[in-house]
Amino acid sequence: MKDISKLEALLFVSGNEGLSLNELSFFLKENTAASYHLITQLKKQYEHDDNSALHILEINNRFVLATKSKYADLLKEYAQSSVQQSISQAAIECLAIVAYKQPITRSEIDQIRGVKSSGPLHRLLSRRLIEEIGRMDGPGRPILFGVTNYFMDYFGLKTLEDLPSISELEAEAEMVESTDLFFDRFKEKFEELEISEENKEAF
Repeated sequence: MKDISKLEALLFVSGNEGLSLNELSFFLKENTAASYHLITQLKKQYEHDDNSALHILEINNRFVLATKSKYADLLKEYAQSSVQQSISQAAIECLAIVAYKQPITRSEIDQIRGVKSSGPLHRLLSRRLIEEIGRMDGPGRPILFGVTNYFMDYFGLKTLEDLPSISELEAEAEMVESTDLFFDRFKEKFEELEISEENKEAF
């Protein structure tokens, strides 16, 4: 059971990129046969547990922890509700990184932020502010993220060059030696853009 808990933890933090059997075997320090047996056990555990909303998907030889399809309508309602309308600080950080650094992988975003970003990225994907724009060549072929046309339209941007100047935002952050200020100023700039666009629609 201890190894199954480790497997569950690994699948959870890997987010929508998931992990291959070889990657799971490496982290679990087991051979591939033993690791696959653990995956099968956890799959069955989820299938027979009506109190669990989770199950395991195998997509392109990668294992992903996901929610059961019967909760799709509930989660869609949640994603579209007013509860989700305001963007969290974590999501703002991810959005700023994607906007300025795209194309970029989740692990690169994690490295810049210093924390896991799968949750905020999922919210940004559900709000159609970012999207998968390809995969990086290399082990595991991680997903590359970029901003969407909806993001551009929503904030009235014609090109990414219309983004607030990154040098200006970074300079302000350096003046007070605060890494958080960059993201705070990014949020302020986009709130200004959002208000501007709403005013245009009013007329």
